[in-house]
Amino acid sequence: MSTLTGIFMIMLTAAVYRLSLYIHRKAESPWTLPILTSTVVIIAFLAFFKIPYDQYMIGGEWINELLGPAVVALAYPLYIHRRILVKLALPLLAGTAAGAFTGVVSGVSMAKWAGFGPEILYAVSAKSVTTPVAIVITESLGGITSLAAVMVMIAGIGGAIIHSYIFRLFGIHSHLGRGMGMGSASHAIGTAELMKDNQIEGSISTVAMVASAVLVSLITPLLVLWLV
Repeated sequence: MSTLTGIFMIMLTAAVYRLSLYIHRKAESPWTLPILTSTVVIIAFLAFFKIPYDQYMIGGEWINELLGPAVVALAYPLYIHRRILVKLALPLLAGTAAGAFTGVVSGVSMAKWAGFGPEILYAVSAKSVTTPVAIVITESLGGITSLAAVMVMIAGIGGAIIHSYIFRLFGIHSHLGRGMGMGSASHAIGTAELMKDNQIEGSISTVAMVASAVLVSLITPLLVLWLV
């Protein structure tokens, strides 16, 4: 029974994503990104039919296993554009460090200003790195890991949706600036979206994403003690 349930949930997810992709190609709007629309549709489906999340994740876990290979696949453009990345190594790492620091401080500060308690502040602190890293950081601090996963999703989807507006608003036109900003703020979701538009920017974003994960893991415990 569980196998059939898992297969059904995978087919449901694939069908919804395919439909969302079709809508996005027709609408050509960042607000119709498949990762956003498909998430909303699946949540609505589960809520309407009162399907427990654990039951959905019987198939969801199988899909989740593909996240690792998908992230590894981002390394291919790195190899293609390796010479450019080597030339930009110093400013790329410096900018990513600044982005990692700013992301932790701004997120925790705003959450604290809003009156949230320590457990929520800990979850917010790791919002700009990939989910596995964010969960480990949050768990080590004593925060709410499920909330951390939600915050990571919001940061990723939010960046994928509004990045073009932000780039235009602040006049960010360089490949370096765009890649660093997306990788250090919106991790794999933002990086994948950027990769579709420009492989150089996507490659820079991939490096920034990995470097940011390492830096945030190191600095978050210290910054949180200072901020909280």
